[in-house]
Amino acid sequence: ESRSDQKDEEGGANESHRKWREAFLSKLRGAGILQELRNICFVLLSAPWNVLCYYAEEISLRVPLQVVNSPNTNWSEQLLQKLSIPNPLAQDVPNPPADYYTCQFRNTKLERWAEAGSGRRDTVAVMRQREQSRLGILARTPYGSVSRGEVGIDRLLTESVFTAAYPLHEGPFQLPVSPSCPQSLSVRQILYGYWAQWSCWRRYQPLDHIREYYGEKIALYFAWLGFYTGWLLPSSVVGTVIFLFGFWLVATDVPASELCDSGGTFTMCPLCNICSHWNLSSICIIYKAGLLFDNGGTVFFSVFMSLWAVTFLEYWKRTCSALAHRWDCSEFEEIEERPRPEFTAMAPMTMRNPVTGAEEPYFPEKQRFSRILTGCMVIIVMVAVVLIFVIAVILYRSILSIVIYKTAEHDFFMFSAGQIASLTGSMLNLLVILMLSRVYISLAHMLTRWEMHRTQTKYEDMFILKVFIFQFVNFYSSPVYVAFFKGRFVGYPGNYNSLFGIRNEDCGSGGCLIELAQELLIIMVGKQLINNAQEFVLPKLKTWWQKRKLRELGEAGQLPGEAGLPPWEADHQLLVCEGLFSEYLEMVLQFGFITIFVAACPLAPLFALINNWVEIRLDAHKFVTEYRRPVVERGQDIGIWLPILQFISHIAVLSNALLIAFTSAFVPRLYYSYTADGSMSGYINFTLSRPHTHTHTHTHTPCRYRGHRDENGRLLPEYFHLLAIRLAFVFIFEVSTHTHTHTHTHTHTHGAM
Repeated sequence: ESRSDQKDEEGGANESHRKWREAFLSKLRGAGILQELRNICFVLLSAPWNVLCYYAEEISLRVPLQVVNSPNTNWSEQLLQKLSIPNPLAQDVPNPPADYYTCQFRNTKLERWAEAGSGRRDTVAVMRQREQSRLGILARTPYGSVSRGEVGIDRLLTESVFTAAYPLHEGPFQLPVSPSCPQSLSVRQILYGYWAQWSCWRRYQPLDHIREYYGEKIALYFAWLGFYTGWLLPSSVVGTVIFLFGFWLVATDVPASELCDSGGTFTMCPLCNICSHWNLSSICIIYKAGLLFDNGGTVFFSVFMSLWAVTFLEYWKRTCSALAHRWDCSEFEEIEERPRPEFTAMAPMTMRNPVTGAEEPYFPEKQRFSRILTGCMVIIVMVAVVLIFVIAVILYRSILSIVIYKTAEHDFFMFSAGQIASLTGSMLNLLVILMLSRVYISLAHMLTRWEMHRTQTKYEDMFILKVFIFQFVNFYSSPVYVAFFKGRFVGYPGNYNSLFGIRNEDCGSGGCLIELAQELLIIMVGKQLINNAQEFVLPKLKTWWQKRKLRELGEAGQLPGEAGLPPWEADHQLLVCEGLFSEYLEMVLQFGFITIFVAACPLAPLFALINNWVEIRLDAHKFVTEYRRPVVERGQDIGIWLPILQFISHIAVLSNALLIAFTSAFVPRLYYSYTADGSMSGYINFTLSRPHTHTHTHTHTPCRYRGHRDENGRLLPEYFHLLAIRLAFVFIFEVSTHTHTHTHTHTHTHGAM
């Protein structure tokens, strides 16, 4: 039988805390909860069968009534079965939890459930439902004035009356040394052996076992993560093929051959005020490298990923609905969700509930609205701080390239000054992003607590929304600048624009798209590597430090030694599960990178796929071996994260259209091919302009620069032709993608009816 532990903080409790603690434990005894004082620190609580039945009826708990014989299969398993192909992803997991028809528990009809469960009490309520009954008891038990919200274990934990309250794990996670029957393993051992091990990287996740042990909310997260990772497989294959197609294009591209063989034909104007002229043929390697990320396949892949994102979300809705129906939580709602402990403690007044007639803590809506507006102003200020740092990184790149150029003694460093500045600027930007993220998440917690939201669900939604708005700007502002603004406002020889006295940053010699690919890979892959290192190393360091402190207390005689610890003390040494917020946020930001900017880097889905294979096992290992068992929570979907993902998918369509139209060379190449009767010969000369003879540098050397201008700096007709084609491309891209989206959604809606 699973139990709940509470550990009193030694010696630090004041008199009111002692009274509250004694009153709470006394009320629990009065409610029929059995208590065992294990030592001065731990009180072990357990609920007898009759108490569980009473509170199960009180909280309208749904319990199993009849077994449903419906195998849990997914689309890939069904497809492979039809094709008579062995399934390498399947595994035979022992003791699969039974699926039941359920209904609300009634004490008067207990015999019917007993008959349905072959007369055994342990089949009337499964593990997670017993935990819900016990949680209901602890959450409803008062320890002081009910009108002041002095009710429940959550409030006591907030007031530091108890330092921890947690359900026990079901035994150790280690598998038995001697071979034994798999059916004799506990659920935790099954999860460790068939889910958390690295050898299970290519196996289906045992979602029913996860749901049985951790509840629907955590099971839905892992279901979504597995579904998302599975869908990354086709996009990774297509992206890799497109990238490899670039190698073939490099060898056969006519403009690339013209550029590399041009010798000294094209002398380019300086890229900065103190830079010298340079030959276009010197960027042969960089130009060819850019073709790997900017070629004809880029357009196809951008359309593919835009449709992929929308289709993925539609199919996830279907999968989520099927899981919610299977797990009997498709109509789950917290009709009377309890107020948050902080809300009950800090609410300035009470108000009578018109439904229940009970006095409840209340916070005026006008005051909350004014606080939310203040929070919005803080978000705007923080977004402005992010933009200031982006400008600072831009200036850093410009200044560093000038410094390198002036101090370099070797021609290689003089020529590579821009690339070195761009690379180090991207790394510096990643460090700034991670630093600002930590500061703002702490600030968002403070703001959301200050806004006084009544329920935990509303609190979490507002907190997630704040953090996402900030992180969206924080992570994507630099790639957006490189993609859509860098090199747009440079001017032309004789009329250059400047920022703080420094000439505006131009795209490097290889173009802006390869710089965007570099920025994307450094931020996305760098963030993933840092996060995975933190998730692997930090829990182990925290566990080691916690055990060290407890060992010191044991040596001082204040706690028993580590050897032979009882389960409640062993579980207390584990780390506290801090929820799924950071896990979801990491994946949602990754989803943005592989959809919004995928036109610049076809390999982004492949890196995401590799990361997610690792992420699933890291998260599984943490939950099974390193975390205290979290309290079971129900849920019917992934909450506010789904609207956020849908918002990102819509932004991705527009972003990809603009990337291809204005940043990629696709439209100019297409236009030139059409006007030159299909030949690409002379394309390099077509993209370059000549400045006026009086605007040459002090050396009076004739030079060329990228653009479609005449010698007086006026825009040529070709510029306006290209602009019209680009705008038309964006419109067609948007319309075709959204038409497919609405058709796809309508089809699924009709099918569901």
